Amino acid sequence: MNDALAALTARARACRICVEAPLGGPLPHEPRPVLVPSSSARILIAGQAPGTRVHASGVPFTDPSGDRLRDWLGVDAATFYDPAHFAILPMGFCFPGLDAKGSDLPPRRECAPAWRAPLMALMPQIDLVLAIGVYAQAWHLGNKRKSSLTETVMDWRALWTSDARPRVLPLPHPSWRNSGWLKRHPWFENDFLPFLKREIAIRISGDLGKADPESPLS
Repeated sequence: MNDALAALTARARACRICVEAPLGGPLPHEPRPVLVPSSSARILIAGQAPGTRVHASGVPFTDPSGDRLRDWLGVDAATFYDPAHFAILPMGFCFPGLDAKGSDLPPRRECAPAWRAPLMALMPQIDLVLAIGVYAQAWHLGNKRKSSLTETVMDWRALWTSDARPRVLPLPHPSWRNSGWLKRHPWFENDFLPFLKREIAIRISGDLGKADPESPLS
């Protein structure tokens, strides 16, 4: 990691804005920002926010969702956690707490405005963003995002062949709660995932001459 990115990462990991200057109610526990910036990775995983297990471990995707995500990407844990290959930058760095039903709250509103653009500016080598969930898709796709997550993910071919850089591929959250969504949309596993795995493998191998095909169907 270069010096400028390392310094900004250290500041982000010490952030207490959601306790000391919250937008709304303060974070209900001590902050523990979880992020893995990188000066060399070509792939950015833009998730939602840490859950309870990640808050405890301090390591992103150390839960069943992480297992499913790594399966989607076709990589093992060693590759996934190698910052030479993957940067991991959720929309909210800290576990936001649980709602009355026991589900994770949305990412804190303070986080992305404070940190996301400066961190992205120091990672210009990123050429593929995996935008997981509606919050990441809203930030990274802007007006290219459709009215629902399903419509946005279904539009992946058009997004891939657009002139936007870095390229963005939208994904549903890999939570096991979304197993029903996967069953209702078999094209995700049959069409999207083989393409995703190919692009991930190309970037990990460094064989970039095969990357960025004119058509995602080629």
